[in-house]
Amino acid sequence: MKTPEQYRDIFSQRLKDARLLRGLSQKGLGIAAGIDEFVASARINRYEKGVHEANLATANRLAEVLNVPLAYFYTADDNLAKMILIFSELSAQQQTALLASLEKQFIIQC
Repeated sequence: MKTPEQYRDIFSQRLKDARLLRGLSQKGLGIAAGIDEFVASARINRYEKGVHEANLATANRLAEVLNVPLAYFYTADDNLAKMILIFSELSAQQQTALLASLEKQFIIQC
């Protein structure tokens, strides 16, 4: 089981990865998420370094700005995190088809 500090490290790294993926600066992300422009860069930096922990409301705003599911920030498994990102980029029809395919494969293997 992961400790709270390990989950904070996971959140920190995933936040940074998502920010870089979207090509945003720390200040740009902070401002877009509603953080005062004079502290936006420092606040995001502290989240990414694990110095401070974002509360759920802030994490949700960051996820919305970065266009990633909130779960991406918190899942401990790297492969699952990648799957969450990929799945979220699919259309509803593609998601349904992928789930049906996975469920079919799961039933066959059981």
